Amino acid sequence: MAASSIFMATPVTLLKKTPTFSVKCMSQTPQSGEPEVSKPATTPTPPQINIPPPPPPAPKVSTKFSDVLAFSGPAPERINGRLAMIGFVSAMAVELSSGQDVFTQIGNGGVAVFVGTSVVLTLASLVPLFKGVSVQSKSSGLMTSDAELWNGRVAMLGLVALAFTEYVKGSALV
Repeated sequence: MAASSIFMATPVTLLKKTPTFSVKCMSQTPQSGEPEVSKPATTPTPPQINIPPPPPPAPKVSTKFSDVLAFSGPAPERINGRLAMIGFVSAMAVELSSGQDVFTQIGNGGVAVFVGTSVVLTLASLVPLFKGVSVQSKSSGLMTSDAELWNGRVAMLGLVALAFTEYVKGSALV
């Protein structure tokens, strides 16, 4: 009975008192008169940034003589294309300035000029390849390595077409 008397001694009004709660947003600052609630210290998490993985390293360029001058290697078509570009432009320039066709130019000392130009241009093209410099690493903007290949192919066709049309024109006159 003593236990029930203790509970009876407790005023009922204290049990019925409703507590008040307040919710604060973290971005709000406490206004005057409000108690400041201490928050546990947390370190802010950095924003998640999606960084793409680095590109794989470029494959090593072979500097072996047989690889550089192989049929599908980097040198043969480029060197032939560069020679064809120089040959086509110079043949057209000489023909327009003096009226000599390609075969007359070759007969008037063009072979020595061709051989000299071929040696210089071939050496200048092979030195970077033997040092391991790839052709694609030096291409940017408008003058890419693919553009050089296409220009060389068109110049080869142009030089052959120039010689063929002059041959046909010359044989028709005879």
